[in-house]
Amino acid sequence: MDAAVEAGFAPGSPDFVADPYPVFDRLRDAGRVHWFEPTRQWLVPHHADVSALLRDRRLGRTYLHRFTHEEFGRTPPPASHEPFTTLNDNGLLDLEAPDHTRIRRLVTKAFTPRTVAALEPTVRRLAAGLVADLKKAGGGDLLADVAEPLPVAVIAEMLGIPESDRGQLRPWSADICGMYELNPSQETAARAVRASREFSAYLRELIAQRRKAPGEDLISALIAAHDEGDRLNEQEMVSTCVLLLNAGHEATVNTTAGGWWTLLRHPEQLAALRADHGLLSTAVEELMRYDTPLQLFERWVLDDIEIDGTVIPRGAELALLFGSANRDPARFTDPGTLDLAREDNPHVSFGAGIHYCLGAPLARIELMASFGELLREAPSMRLAAEPQWQGGFVIRGLRELRVEL
Repeated sequence: MDAAVEAGFAPGSPDFVADPYPVFDRLRDAGRVHWFEPTRQWLVPHHADVSALLRDRRLGRTYLHRFTHEEFGRTPPPASHEPFTTLNDNGLLDLEAPDHTRIRRLVTKAFTPRTVAALEPTVRRLAAGLVADLKKAGGGDLLADVAEPLPVAVIAEMLGIPESDRGQLRPWSADICGMYELNPSQETAARAVRASREFSAYLRELIAQRRKAPGEDLISALIAAHDEGDRLNEQEMVSTCVLLLNAGHEATVNTTAGGWWTLLRHPEQLAALRADHGLLSTAVEELMRYDTPLQLFERWVLDDIEIDGTVIPRGAELALLFGSANRDPARFTDPGTLDLAREDNPHVSFGAGIHYCLGAPLARIELMASFGELLREAPSMRLAAEPQWQGGFVIRGLRELRVEL
């Protein structure tokens, strides 16, 4: 039996999704790399390997900059998936140099530290309003009432999406992100294709409006950069905007809801945080480490590599296990212990290398704002019902988090 199966690695199992960490412990003990036949991937569970491989240029998020599907020994995606494939393949997350370098440089120009810092008052205002509504209602679903609306509103504000249109964004994003799970079903693919088509059409219309009447938003900035001579075609603009929304809120939503679920199960740590809000900065990092929102990140092997004597050939796919890396005792002291004051915390939740999360500074501002506001305004918040996990493992989060004040 494969070591991964023997260890209990079962991404389709609700029990595993609810608590994968004992399995990760067994995987790390069993070795540095494991073949997993159901998804035909090599699983990498150790922090040192995950951290190094994220920076290894022999790996890539795509292989199409060097090989055709046939040359790489892979079957092209079905023609019926085209709207999703086109949208995904032109986004930063699934590009390599030189296209990745060019597009990231352009987005970074419009996503500067100054721009992000200038958003902080807006983020705080939005968080305060959402928490005030939760407080007024005496509780509710923390995920739907606070965790989701905050980052979606912030990204929508950055992109210049009118408030009247923002209700469509989260459903589109959720349907598209379903394709990042392992072995997505035909139904999942159909939803992703439909959302890709609708979201792309919406953004093309918005881009056309901004060409005629530019604003102070990110779309206008990308158009201006394009007009100044940088090469950014309309599909790349659409794909970039979709990626910014998807990546800009999925992890933040799940860190907020999952983080509070963690805190409510660790009353001593929560009491320490309530007593000293100065812990908030290290607490946010520790919550991202302790229960990682993005559990697995994939890489294609572009040139043969070797891990602990095992040769991984070109054409193979690696599954870098972020959740396991973040609980590796070789790197973290007492990794299974929640320590909100932890200083030495090189978690990999934002990735590393050229694909390091562009929105990490904004995510931190959002998390600090929402956690801080809830600590100040809802100090008696407690769990109202035991939560359930959504079905996904790669992007792992709760269905809801019912709380009462």
